[in-house]
Amino acid sequence: MKGKVYLVGAGPGDPELLTLKALRLLRSAEAVLHDDLVAPEILKLIPSTAQIHNVGKRCGKKKILQGEINCLMVALVASGLRVVRLKGGDPLIFGRAGEEIESLRRNNISFEIVPGVTSALGAAAAVQIPLTHRRASAALVLLTAHRAPGKDASEKDTSDWSKFVASGATLVIYMPGQNYSDIARRLTAAGLAGETPCAVISRATTKFQRTHRTTVLDLHRAPQLASPTLLVVGEVVRLADPAAVVEEFGVPDLSPGKDRVLPAALFSTILSQAPHLGADEEPMA
Repeated sequence: MKGKVYLVGAGPGDPELLTLKALRLLRSAEAVLHDDLVAPEILKLIPSTAQIHNVGKRCGKKKILQGEINCLMVALVASGLRVVRLKGGDPLIFGRAGEEIESLRRNNISFEIVPGVTSALGAAAAVQIPLTHRRASAALVLLTAHRAPGKDASEKDTSDWSKFVASGATLVIYMPGQNYSDIARRLTAAGLAGETPCAVISRATTKFQRTHRTTVLDLHRAPQLASPTLLVVGEVVRLADPAAVVEEFGVPDLSPGKDRVLPAALFSTILSQAPHLGADEEPMA
């Protein structure tokens, strides 16, 4: 009997954001290799008869090397099992799916990719941030604060970030870590104004979700929220959580019929007139 591997996205945390196809595959899986950050409620959907392997890598601590994960997938599917490789968010966005795809192809193993709700979309929806807005941001860039080590990686990162900042896109930074001073330095070096609003979102879409709104200038003072976290950067952050944002940032009228482009300088003026926020940690439902 020939097995098959399914690279499945588990979504950002809320089990109700799991796709119907992912649910069907989990319930029929014979072996599951899952990341650390997959919600416990989702893991409960796996049949008791299935083999379950936690192959997570978190906060720089690796329980298992990527090469070992690849070998384990190959061995399980070679024994004829239906294997689900379960990844948080979407498997194709910062999930190392590319490396696993290469390994499966080298070994002539049949596989299928099942997309999931990536963390950027889940977190933005939970905090009510429109990642694009025709009067504030016409593009979206997904970044990671971590890269594979290599020569001049830091300089290349700064160069890349400069291009993204110049585009005026909303930036969503995955795995920002806890060194927000370094992130702020890189954003500033890339040309982003200190007054640019940003939001740190922790454990998005779960009952433990927290959010902290600040600016690039004050990002270094952000509290160390529980991982996983995302950092959303851009003018659209002012539109988060409407009642609070109106009070804190004074959002200009962006309603239909006001068909005009608002310059970034206008937002800076609004922010300069707002009271200092300090540490603004609050629970999110």
